[in-house]
Amino acid sequence: MLERDEALELLAENGIQPPLLQHCLAAESVLYALARHFGEDEHVWGLTGLLHDLDYPATADDPARHGLESARLLEGKLPEEALAAIRAHNGEMNGCQPTTRLDYALRCGETVTGLISAAALMRPTGLEGMEIKSIKKKMKDKAFAASVCRDNIRQCSEIGLELDAFLGLAIAAMRKNAVQLGLNK
Repeated sequence: MLERDEALELLAENGIQPPLLQHCLAAESVLYALARHFGEDEHVWGLTGLLHDLDYPATADDPARHGLESARLLEGKLPEEALAAIRAHNGEMNGCQPTTRLDYALRCGETVTGLISAAALMRPTGLEGMEIKSIKKKMKDKAFAASVCRDNIRQCSEIGLELDAFLGLAIAAMRKNAVQLGLNK
């Protein structure tokens, strides 16, 4: 299995640009925290979050391939459970539906990063002091971070977390890496 530094090299080799890299790092943070919460393999879950969009530069114009190509590129480098989650994170477009806790964790975990990041960029203190209620309010505002699928975020119930608990975990996970994510002020 890949080590984190090898995963970062793979992202660079596949043309992941800084904004997408920040998203991947945020997803890694959230997936790592979810793994810790559930007593799962933190290394596997973290790498799954980090590498889920590996193919995006090559599949941006062909969303039906997004996730499938990443899984193909990562065969033999990550366990099958991680590859399945990477395929399922884009199930609406590629037909791979989520079934496992990791599948759903990646779907809601990588999606919530967009909402939290957008909210942090609007705040004078970034992630510092961000509260669950402010993210819930942003979720209700369909015009805010309009491309973020709120239904995917609500799939946190599929992994056994209520929305408030999930948002709190995600905010805390991203706050720990605010400097690396470019979300500190």
